[in-house]
Amino acid sequence: MSYLLTNSSALTALQNLTMTQNALSSTQNQLSTGLAINTAADNSSYWSIAQTMGSDNGALGAVASSLNVSSQMVSTFTSAMSQSISVVNAIKNDLAEAQTSGANLTQIGADIALKQGSLITIANGTTFNGQNWLNGNNDSTGAAQSATIADSYTNSGGVTGFSIAAATGTGSAGMDGLSLFTTTPATSTTVGATAPTGGLLGNVQTTGGTQTNGGAYTVLGMVVSSTTTTNNLQDMMQEVNSALSSMETASSTLGAFSNTITQQQSFISSMQTNLTNGVGALVDADMNKVSTRLQALQTQQQLGVQSLSIANQSSQMILKLFQ
Repeated sequence: MSYLLTNSSALTALQNLTMTQNALSSTQNQLSTGLAINTAADNSSYWSIAQTMGSDNGALGAVASSLNVSSQMVSTFTSAMSQSISVVNAIKNDLAEAQTSGANLTQIGADIALKQGSLITIANGTTFNGQNWLNGNNDSTGAAQSATIADSYTNSGGVTGFSIAAATGTGSAGMDGLSLFTTTPATSTTVGATAPTGGLLGNVQTTGGTQTNGGAYTVLGMVVSSTTTTNNLQDMMQEVNSALSSMETASSTLGAFSNTITQQQSFISSMQTNLTNGVGALVDADMNKVSTRLQALQTQQQLGVQSLSIANQSSQMILKLFQ
């Protein structure tokens, strides 16, 4: 039957063509963005999960960047500590030479003083990103600072890491166990300058009556001169050995920090890869399926246009009834 006011075939063909065009538009959007779920309207549950995972991945990226900086910082302090150990070993050699018969104690004392100054220079100069763990990590006002290294992130717990307590000059824990000095060393490297105190090198005193600070260097607590006795030199050697032991422990601690950072860098890299893959599994479009579906929808669109054209022509047949 044919109706003048209602063409059901054309309406059906139009409805099918509209559905095909909507599907084609969605498929073309997937093709251009590479995403099967681009907005919450596509799949609110998967979109929400993907957003949370993407946010966590971004936070892990920030932690990874922080770990890269921390790795270089610890490497800087490790190198400086190794150099300091070399200098103290050189002082030990000088002391061994001083105990040899006929040694020139005045010259050896001058050489040791230069090396003591070198230790102060190292402590003053080993600064990275505003921190200096070899001089107590003091800020611009001279106040001791603690240090924190971020090493992970979870959505529930936030950023986690490990902290190094500020230097107090009272023990070997925290920054005290890493600092050559716990107060900022004097910039002057001449004997008699204001002495740095505390730390691995600045708080060691000799037992010899003539080898106390006296306002001079407290670096290893020694001043070697022509009046220095054999007993004084032996006391100094014991102090150097004690300092070397403490510095080697500090170097081991820095090495442990470096290993921890490396392990966390590897872990975070793995986590970022997993999160990226997880987000991809939720929202990425399968391009093989998309391209195949696109071809099918384009064919359906062409057929739908032809079907609508045929349905519209049926109305024109009514005119022939009046010819």
